[in-house]
Amino acid sequence: MTTVVFTHGTGVREPHLAPLLARVSAGLAEVAPDARLVAYPWGGTHGAALAAGGASLPDGPGTGTSRSAGSPDDPADEAERWARLYADPLAELATAAAGTAPGATPPGAAFPDERPAALLRDLAAHGEPLAGPLGPGLAEQATRLARDPLLAPAAGALDAESLAWVLARALTAGLVRAGLEADRAVQPDGDTRDAATAALAVRLGAAPAGTGRGPLLRAASRPLVRLGSRYAVRRRRALTDAAHPAAGDILKYLARGDAVRRDLRGLVATLRPPVVLLGHSLGGVICLDTLISGPLPGVGLLVTVGSQGPFLYETGALPSLAHPDPLPGHVPPWLNLYDRRDLLGYAAAPLFPGRAHDVATDNRQPFPVAHSAYWSDPAVYRAIGERLP
Repeated sequence: MTTVVFTHGTGVREPHLAPLLARVSAGLAEVAPDARLVAYPWGGTHGAALAAGGASLPDGPGTGTSRSAGSPDDPADEAERWARLYADPLAELATAAAGTAPGATPPGAAFPDERPAALLRDLAAHGEPLAGPLGPGLAEQATRLARDPLLAPAAGALDAESLAWVLARALTAGLVRAGLEADRAVQPDGDTRDAATAALAVRLGAAPAGTGRGPLLRAASRPLVRLGSRYAVRRRRALTDAAHPAAGDILKYLARGDAVRRDLRGLVATLRPPVVLLGHSLGGVICLDTLISGPLPGVGLLVTVGSQGPFLYETGALPSLAHPDPLPGHVPPWLNLYDRRDLLGYAAAPLFPGRAHDVATDNRQPFPVAHSAYWSDPAVYRAIGERLP
């Protein structure tokens, strides 16, 4: 009878471990009724914990201030609005455009977007220094904005002052987003961003004086509460308490993983062969590391699922083996499963040709759900069942 030792991934603790083991056991029973599942619950003994109760976590921005959430000067609201704009620089413009009904332009009258489009084209031709701290690309952003179909309805819905600020924020957000996509190492702080936005707004028809932030489009700001910025800041302690095992487990294992590997060896030594090591996420790294660091008699198969072992090896961070050193001969056959949408799952076969076999699955879930959905995917169990000794 084959014994499958299941090594869980980062952050798994009771009461969540028991239902996970029950699900894996049921899945294996479908493809290998005679296999026996044994858990290696390393997280409870060797996993990370906030030893000082989270004393390292700073208070969130604005803590202790008297400003009310939702006020125009609330830093959280401002940060959330910019987070939304960085994700979609045209968000405010779209909100304004959606608020106007189509109408006919009187004969001989200028179209609402004629002047702002002309100002944008002039900015494209002569305005690059205004956005210098935000990086290059203003001409391209302004030219694209002048041609955008949202400009006409937004211009019909807003007064010139409001429209100038909306366009300025769209340009600024577009430049910042371009910097993020280019992985620029330096990004502007809020004051630099606001000063550049104010200069752009003046060039686009806004009054020179003001706060540098411009009138809010409240309809565009409301959805921001659901986009994660405020949620993450206000719940940083709760999020860290919930997530610190995930991040902390990885860091602690990479720094002090000897005891984790030693105890896995001790568990395997008590089992009758054939034994299969099945590891999810960091659990797969632990299994791989343990096998590389020395023979484990009786282990006939290594199975890693959604695991980072290949990535750590390639980057030089795997404790037991440095690239380009080959996999030791005593490591048993290796089945590596990863979902194409799981950003924490990596391919092993290109790094270990002839030694590791990859199976790409598709549980049809986006990340991060994809990282935990393996155990509901029948294809995962079929792939494992086909290779069990």
